[in-house]
Amino acid sequence: MVEITAVSTPEAGRETWDSVNCRLCGANDLGLVVDLGVQPLANSYVPPVRRLQMEPHYPLVVLRCPHCHLVQVPEIVSASEIFSDYQYFSSYATSWVDHARAYVERMAERFALTPRSRMIEVASNDGYLLQFARAKQIQVLGVEPAANVARVAEQRGIPTYVGFFGRETAARLRADGWSCDLMTANNVLAHVPDINDFAAGFALLLKPDGVATFEFPHLLNLIRENQFDTIYHEHFSYISLMTAQSLFSRHGLRVFDVEKLPTHGGSLRLFVCHENAPHADSAAIADLLKEERQFGLDRAECYAEFSTACVKVKNELLKFLIACAERGETVCGYGAAAKGNTLLNFCGVRPDNIRFVADRSPHKQGHLLPGTRIPVRAPDELFRQRPDFLLILPWNLKDEIAQSMNDLRAQGCRFVTAIPSLNVF
Repeated sequence: MVEITAVSTPEAGRETWDSVNCRLCGANDLGLVVDLGVQPLANSYVPPVRRLQMEPHYPLVVLRCPHCHLVQVPEIVSASEIFSDYQYFSSYATSWVDHARAYVERMAERFALTPRSRMIEVASNDGYLLQFARAKQIQVLGVEPAANVARVAEQRGIPTYVGFFGRETAARLRADGWSCDLMTANNVLAHVPDINDFAAGFALLLKPDGVATFEFPHLLNLIRENQFDTIYHEHFSYISLMTAQSLFSRHGLRVFDVEKLPTHGGSLRLFVCHENAPHADSAAIADLLKEERQFGLDRAECYAEFSTACVKVKNELLKFLIACAERGETVCGYGAAAKGNTLLNFCGVRPDNIRFVADRSPHKQGHLLPGTRIPVRAPDELFRQRPDFLLILPWNLKDEIAQSMNDLRAQGCRFVTAIPSLNVF
């Protein structure tokens, strides 16, 4: 963890942080991308008994390395503080479970997985994905640092190692006889403070011709679509293909294929193997690298207007909420997602702006959102309150949520999203 010190660089007209080393290449001349203020941890939901207690808040600044182009948040809070007791359970997002089911089907076919095959998912959460691999009799193991979430997976019959993944965990599993035909890591690479240690663990556990897949939100979409609400302390890194290639090559691994996915506002799925494995490189890699460079992800100018765009979203949302209040119209939210907490805290929203946020997860219901202290309630409460507007915070699931709330729309409620700009529909 670091103490952040800003140092002016007049010749560049920007600030650099000389007390922060790049977590990938070690450089110490990182530049500012955006400052989202001082915020609580995005997944630290407040139980009612702690309503009158203070919450820790931390600077949320995003920096960029001019050498390896990794966009990153300094590790101000340790990963163990964030993930040891986690309140995100993947199984409550129907579309995400469907995504996992389709992934297992495709990988089993593409890589000819059988009951003799071994598969590990890193950050396996509540077993949402491995349940489908287990149904095919593939030998599975989850690795999950949050003990409370891992217990749910165990109850589903998914064996789960509780701990953070890296060289040490990989060495233990290898000593226990594990070597993998397939490893998967969905939406976890960005959550790892020591990404070099993380990548090295895959190099230890993959069979000579084994494959690891990594899914993560694509940095290009974050910048292009103004998805700043996906930035929070739990997301240490924001990744492009060019940066991922640099990371894996340091550990004798090679990206041999890439797919674009619609999930989380636009993600990448990388296929990674040992450097000398017999997997041919796909033409999709060169195509995407060309697209990233043409967009400018390797140039500081690409990020120059991002901060201004974030403030514009803030102003638009606050103007909308104030106008609703002046007209006597009520606004509720849907989806107690981490991205929503970044947005609401950056905007300074409070319960007088949004009455409550509905969420399907019983693990969040009855709690208060971190920072804003907006109550989280079950979706049924929306039909009793009948708000005039419903602000959908996980905009990446807006179609699924809007469909599930059709009866609310029939009662006159209109839906709203704030990213990439205010949209009432």
